[in-house]
Amino acid sequence: MVQYRALVIALILLLSTTVPEVHSKSIFERDRRDWLVIPDAIAAYIYETVNKMSPRVGQFLADAAQTPVVVGTRTFLIRETTKLSLLAEQLMEKIKNLWYTKVLGY
Repeated sequence: MVQYRALVIALILLLSTTVPEVHSKSIFERDRRDWLVIPDAIAAYIYETVNKMSPRVGQFLADAAQTPVVVGTRTFLIRETTKLSLLAEQLMEKIKNLWYTKVLGY
C-alpha cells in the first residue's frame, strides 16, 4: 500500500505543475504544440481533489511540484515533445503537399 501511494505521488509530481499555470491552458486550443496540456489538466484535477480532502497533502503536492527534479524533468519533456510536434507538423505539410501535387494534380 505504501509503495502504491509513493508511485501515485511520483506520477502526480511528474505530471504536475503550478495550479494557476494549468488553469491558464486550454486542452482544446488548436494551435497548442505542448503535448503536456492534458497530463497537466489531469494533475490539476488530482490536486484539486486531494486538496479538498486534505489541504496539508495538497500543499505538500504543490510544494513538491516545485522541486528542481520535477521542474527539470517537466522542462525536458516539454522541450522534447515540442521538437517532436514540430517534426510532425513538417511531415504533415509534406504529406499534404504530396497529396495535392501528385495525387490530385493541383
